[in-house]
Amino acid sequence: MKLTHLFIVAFFTFIYSCENKPQEKQAAPAAGNKEKVYLEKGKKIAQATFAVLGGQLQAALKEGGVSKAVQYCNLAAYPLVDSLSRVHQADIRRTSLKVRNPKNAPTPEEKAILQQYEKTAKEGGPLKPVVKEENDHTIAFYAPIKVNAFCIQCHGVPGQTLKEEDYSVIKKLYPDDKAIGYSDGNLRGMWSIRFKK
Repeated sequence: MKLTHLFIVAFFTFIYSCENKPQEKQAAPAAGNKEKVYLEKGKKIAQATFAVLGGQLQAALKEGGVSKAVQYCNLAAYPLVDSLSRVHQADIRRTSLKVRNPKNAPTPEEKAILQQYEKTAKEGGPLKPVVKEENDHTIAFYAPIKVNAFCIQCHGVPGQTLKEEDYSVIKKLYPDDKAIGYSDGNLRGMWSIRFKK
């Protein structure tokens, strides 16, 4: 019985892989298809990474408030994103024009996209994900990150939506912090995800 089950699974796996390989090769040359594929891949990775980071951050907030959450970000966020990068075979980053961690400072390409997002946001336009072919080897996916009520606890206005005692903890870990002063709905930054072709 187990042998029959194993044979059926192996057979359908083989058939599935045979049927899908030619389709992937046919889709590759079409630029519109390629953009759509990377747009979907980028969205899925950004959503999955946000879900993992957000879940861990919420758990840290419940356990020890902003102080615990900031320590979590300081120690665990990078290794977590690195491991997700390996799982998804992509370089996953979050960046902003107002960074908390200097390691997240935007590259010149990212800064240009962020400035365009900021301009569009000020004009009241829609902020949409972008796919760009950076060179012969790399395709980049960018998507805006907006502030929600959850984010305000660590990124709000000091003395108002961000408690002074919490901000003093943040400043100890991030002396050059610029990631404050946000309100619900503001553009916080963006996802920057790179794929090797």
